[in-house]
This record gives sequence, C-alpha cells and structure tokens, in this order.
Amino acid sequence: MMQWFLQTIWWVPGYGLLGAILTLPWSMGLVRRTGPRPAAYFNLLMTVFSFGHSLLAFRYSFTQPVQQLEFSWLQVADLDLSLAIELSPVSLGALTLVTLISLLAQLYALGYMEKDWALARFFGLMGFFEAALGGIALSDSLFLSYALLELLTLSTYLLVGFWYAQPLVVTAARDAFLTKRVGDVILLMGLVALSSYGAGLSFSELEAWTKTAPLPPLAATLLGLALIAGPTGKCAQFPLNLWLDEAMEAPNPASLMRNSIVVSIGAYVLIKLQPVFTLSPIAADVLMAIGTVTAIGASLVTIAQLDIKRALSHSTSAYLGLVFIAVGLGQVDIALLLLLTHALAKTLLFMSSGAVILTTNSQNITEMGGLWSRMPATTTAFVVGSLSLVCMLPLGTFWTIQRWLNGRWEVPVWLVVVLMVVNGLSALNLTRVFRLVFLGKPQPKTRRAPEVAWPMALPMVTLIVLALLSPLVPLQWPYWLSPTTPLANEDQLLLQLALPLVMASGALGCVLGSLVEFSREWSRSTQAFVRFFQDLLAYDFYIERIYALTVVKGVALLSQMTTWCDRYVIDGMVNLAGLVTVMGGQVLKYNVTGRLQAYILTIVLAVGFILWLLLSGGNF
Repeated sequence: MMQWFLQTIWWVPGYGLLGAILTLPWSMGLVRRTGPRPAAYFNLLMTVFSFGHSLLAFRYSFTQPVQQLEFSWLQVADLDLSLAIELSPVSLGALTLVTLISLLAQLYALGYMEKDWALARFFGLMGFFEAALGGIALSDSLFLSYALLELLTLSTYLLVGFWYAQPLVVTAARDAFLTKRVGDVILLMGLVALSSYGAGLSFSELEAWTKTAPLPPLAATLLGLALIAGPTGKCAQFPLNLWLDEAMEAPNPASLMRNSIVVSIGAYVLIKLQPVFTLSPIAADVLMAIGTVTAIGASLVTIAQLDIKRALSHSTSAYLGLVFIAVGLGQVDIALLLLLTHALAKTLLFMSSGAVILTTNSQNITEMGGLWSRMPATTTAFVVGSLSLVCMLPLGTFWTIQRWLNGRWEVPVWLVVVLMVVNGLSALNLTRVFRLVFLGKPQPKTRRAPEVAWPMALPMVTLIVLALLSPLVPLQWPYWLSPTTPLANEDQLLLQLALPLVMASGALGCVLGSLVEFSREWSRSTQAFVRFFQDLLAYDFYIERIYALTVVKGVALLSQMTTWCDRYVIDGMVNLAGLVTVMGGQVLKYNVTGRLQAYILTIVLAVGFILWLLLSGGNF
C-alpha cells in the first residue's frame, strides 16, 4: 500500500489542479445561490488529500532508494523530451512542506477573506498556485521545471492582481510579471545551451555531466550566469528584487505563500543546478556577490519601512541571499536547511501580520500599538516567528547557523561578517515592529481590536508548534548532499568565535530596537542628514528611479528610434516601391498596342542588352 502512495506521488500536483477546476462554477458565477464558500471547501479538501498523500510517501521514502519516474512526451530524431520526477526524501520533503503550508494558508484565507466577493476565484488561483509549486518540488526534468516556473509566474501575476479594480494593484502585478520574465528568458537561453552541450535534460544527470563537460571557460561562465538569472528573479535578488515589495498588494494569504514557498522554490531550482556552477569559479563568485549585496542591502531597507508587510518582505530577500551564498560555496545542505527554517518562520510572521491588518484595517505600524493584551495568539505567533528567523537559541535558525559554523564547512571571514549584519539588522527590525505594533499605548485603530476567529487562529497555533519543533530537523539532518568534503577545523579561533559573534549581533539588534526611540508622530526626521538616509533606505536605495532613468528610458528611446525607422525608412521604401510600380504601370499602359512584332522586338532588345552587360562585365 505504501509503495502505491510512492509510485502515484505525481498525482499530488493534480489534486491542486483539480481543486482549481472544481471552483470554476462559483468563480465564473454559474452558481450563486450557495455563495462562494463551497468552492473554498472543495479546494481545501483537495489540499488535504495532497498533504496526506505526500506525507505518507515522504515517510515511506526513507526506506527506499532514490528513484526516477519518466513519462516520454516528445521523441523526434535524436530529441527526447521526457518529463521526469524524482522520488527521494529531499524532493518528497519539499513537496510535503509545500502542501502543508498551502493547507494552512488556505485555511487561514477562509477566515481572512470571508467577506470578499471573489473568494471562489481566489481559492481557484491558490489551487493552481499549489499545483505549480508541487510539480516543481517533484520535477527532475529541466524542461518540466521551466514550464512549471512559467505557470508559477502566471499565477503570481493573477494573485498579485487579484484586486484588479485598484490601479496600484494592476501596476504591481505587471511589474512582478515583467521582472520575472527577464530572468526566465535568460534562464531559457541557459537551458537550451545546456542541452546543446550534451547534458541530459534532468537534474540528476548534471553532476555526472559536469565531470566530463567539454566546455571552455568562457562558455562555462556564460552558461552559469544564464542559469543564475532565473532564480535571481524568482528569489527577488538584486538587481531583480523590486517585484517582491510591490507584490505585497496581493491579499495577505497569497503574500504569505509568496514570501515562504514561492521564493524557496526558486532557490530550490538553484540548488538543483548547483553542479553546473562548479564549472566556472566566476559563476560561483557571482552567486555569492548577488547574495551578499542582497542580504546586506535588503536588511538595511527593512529598518526604514512603515508598512508591516514590506518590513517583512524585504527580510525575505535578505535570507534568500544567504541561500545564494551557501550554493555559491557548494554547501547544499546548509542552503536546504536555511530554506526550511526561513519558510516556517516567515509563514508565521505573515500570518501574524495578516491578523493585525484584518483587525486594524491598517498596514502602517505607526498607527498601531498595545495589541499584545488584545491579541495573545497573534502576539505569540509574531514572537515565535521572530525568534525562529534570527539566530536565537533554541529555535530553528540557530541550529542551522550552528551547523554552518561548526568547523566542518569552509567559512571565510566575510561570511561571518555578513551573517552578523543580517542577523543583527533582522533582530533590530523585528524588535522595532514588535514595539510599535504590540507594545505601547493603544492607538485609535487598535483600541477595540479583537483576536482573530478560529480559521485564522488554528493555522497560527499549529505553525507555532511546528516552529518550536523545527530544531529537530537541523539536529538530525541525515543527508550529505554538498559536493565538498567535510572539513575538520574545530581548532580555528575564528570558527570558535563565529557563532557567539552572530548570536551577539542578534542580541545587540534586540537591545537597539528596544532602546532607540521611534516617534510615531515624527516618523520622518526633520534633520536633513537623518532624513536623507531614511529616504535612501525607505525607497530601496532609489533603485526603481535609477531603472527609470537608465533601463526604462533607454528602452523607450530605442523604441522611439525603431518606430521612426519603421515609419519613415522601412515604410518609405515599401511605399516608394509601390509608387514606382504604379507609375510604371501607368506609363507602360500607353505602349500596349496589340502588335506582336513590337513585343518580340522589345524582348530581343532587352535580352541583348542584358547579355551585353554580362559579357562586358559592367565595364562601359
């Protein structure tokens, strides 16, 4: 029986797709008398099936060898496109995590969007979303993964633009879609190049291929950079990081999924591509550079945000930057553990922030305060999520960082500095948000804020328990997936001090967040020097404006040039040819006499003239 669950694991993405299809009668308005809630129940039921099926298969996979299931899709000459899925504890664990968070997010959405008139359409999109995520978690095929990433981009566009009557939402959905398309197009180029160099179109073949890959250094570098582009967009890394901030215009349950699972799936694909990056030191260095810039930059941006969702979303980019660094160093195990602990913590934080937004009808943290006594479950969720995200004993991220710095991995000095900066700034930001939202005196919008109903409280409490149990995963991680050999550097002074330094940075961040005065009335300083840095961080280092003055203006100028060229040069030549033809016809029609001798004489003279030109070589 358990073998059947394992062999039919490919049904799991189909459950989500079936749930989306079952919502169509309600989302299309064909059924009105019952209201939209039955559509939500159908989708929730399919997600329960998905989670149960994946959990049973995951438990059974520990006793089974890694397997691949292949479905031949297209065979033409020497082209063989097979849709392969991998049956391993890692892929099935990723699938279980996707279905679990999707189940909790949909149950949470049942309470959060209870009064939304388009509830059925939202759950239909969530089912489609879940199907694409589950397929990527299982996929061992580069071709299938790319197709599913495109479906994920489409579902992101639809969910971000869910409240399409608002102009700002439409703009956010468009920007998120186009930003991801930049990375996806470059990724497609890399996949085509990878297949043309003789690599199989499956992730499991990449490691063996890289050992005999006949690639010159330049080709290996360009290939690695192309494959990095897709995950860079999906994980909101610099310079394709602006879309995640704008995507917060989506309903909070969708933002929850996007900040926990969607970005993790992009990093999951990057981890699977890791063998290719070993071919080029430049590609690995670029990975680490992107991760470092994003981790530090996004951590700085968080401390200047007044929107509670944006203050949390920028930290997503920061922690995914650490994943990029781990992949660049070849430390796949650490990257996977970071994804797991970050997904649980960020889901909990967004559930808590969504509860606050629903009860206060505000996202501005300067308008809140005193909620800890009115919303105890929400407050507990935020505290546990915050402690799980920063390196604080005894929760998950602490044990992941401890495993990273235990002396058995190559840890350069700059990495310790990056970990200290990210951990310290994250602790500062979360403490700042906690003080303004949950502590202090109640504000007008928080004086009568009640605790959320059970459909939202139950997922939060469940996730609190899971977050408290998450340290068991790093402590008992049974795999060795990284290509590098373990080191034995326990005697190095740096590694002995690294973990205490990272913990001290988190403690310092908490202290500064508790002591630094943040005036609600004067959230923007009147001092020019301070206000300059506030604006610099609040507006994401003005990256959007820089893009508007460079890339956007350059594309607009090029478009104007091509439009002028098309209108006056290309169209002018075509119109000239048409005009010559018309005029020539008008002139020649007067020479039509009907005399055969004249026609023959004209042909003979023309042929003679052409022969004379050919024989003389044009010298006349």
